[in-house]
Amino acid sequence: MRILIMRNAESPAAIDASLMLGAYLSSQDIEFTLADAADPEGIIASSFDMAVALGGDGTILRTAKMIRYSRVPILGINYGHLGFLANGNQGGVVAASAAALAGDTVAEERTNLRIFVQCEGDDDDQYESMCAGDADASIDDDFAISRCLFALNEAALTRGALGWMIDCELSISGSLVGTVRGDGMVISTATGSTAYALSAGGPLVAPNFRGLVVVPVAPHSLIARAVVTDPHDIVELTLGDTRGDHEAQLFVDGLAVEFPAPIKRLRVQRGPEPTILLRYQGESFYTLLRTTFFEHTEPVD
Repeated sequence: MRILIMRNAESPAAIDASLMLGAYLSSQDIEFTLADAADPEGIIASSFDMAVALGGDGTILRTAKMIRYSRVPILGINYGHLGFLANGNQGGVVAASAAALAGDTVAEERTNLRIFVQCEGDDDDQYESMCAGDADASIDDDFAISRCLFALNEAALTRGALGWMIDCELSISGSLVGTVRGDGMVISTATGSTAYALSAGGPLVAPNFRGLVVVPVAPHSLIARAVVTDPHDIVELTLGDTRGDHEAQLFVDGLAVEFPAPIKRLRVQRGPEPTILLRYQGESFYTLLRTTFFEHTEPVD
């Protein structure tokens, strides 16, 4: 068995926990690799049997990005500011990890995203072949790597640094829904419904939901509302030709993604395999909602 330990190197508590966990795994003759979440270069996450993420939700998101669709389970233990996705650290890193190794945790399958980006000047046929997953198509490796992205929480297409509003034409599974003018659009998973999508006015969605949530950001409209899709739907955003549209910026799980040319189109669908999060003595999703977002209110008896 091989374990990947991903830690937030800016957290002294996470560093201490990683050293403690490493000592425990060594005592059990379990092979492990220790890496900093901010600099995981050279690690092939799919070669591990389990990943332990020591930090906040950001550390879990970075770990999930490394694992992508390989179904390597992630045990998150909170040593950060917000740990909505992570387990608490009250019982200690060794106890939680030992329970996961013994199979005494609950595996939650979380929907993630596969994001395809087309920029101005990109070849249409090459883009469509990439979206279709055509293994026989002649697709440049650099093109595919830079244009096919992973997210656990969301993809956010927003206005750029100049602050100009953007026009997003929204289509779902080939049907035109409409054009939304505003600060942008967030396409979120159920997991991401408690992140940027929530701040934009989207609904809170139970984590086992497999569809997507499309939320306008500050729309210049009285009727624009969030849309919750079927699990098999494909969401497409097409930008217009204004100066603001040419400055649009893509953020994936909170991180800006740069491209050599303005973004033309975004296609988002459910990933082929879920991200697996391990729960250790975890509270229910609805209890977490109360303690994280409504802690100022008292529970009703």
